[in-house]
Amino acid sequence: MPFNVRRADYFYAMLSDEPGEAYRFLSQLEEIGTNLLAFAAVPVGPARTQITLFPDDVRRLQNDAIRAGMTLDGPHPALLVRGDDELGALAGIHEQLFKSGVNVAASSGVSDGDGGYAYVIYVRPEEYDRAVAALGI
Repeated sequence: MPFNVRRADYFYAMLSDEPGEAYRFLSQLEEIGTNLLAFAAVPVGPARTQITLFPDDVRRLQNDAIRAGMTLDGPHPALLVRGDDELGALAGIHEQLFKSGVNVAASSGVSDGDGGYAYVIYVRPEEYDRAVAALGI
């Protein structure tokens, strides 16, 4: 099960849950030159959506977001895994974390439909170094 793991910091932003809000926010990121490694959006109540951003360049996003007046919470540490999409791929990753006593707080993944996958792993900050060691980063 070949896979590649990298450290990936993420930021949160809260948006109104209305048509066009994600478009406006993502367009603003485009204008300031933010390249994203991963992105997620989930509802957090009847009128709010939480956007999670994994920028390619953390410092650039921080600096440019401040200049643009954007409010971001972060950075927070996570892991970004990419690998060959095969049966049991995620189980093997979780086994390594489990054997190191690391609890996965949350995760999200997707297959690219062409033999590969990407997977984001969120662990608590106090367990991050153990997770990094368990996955051989």
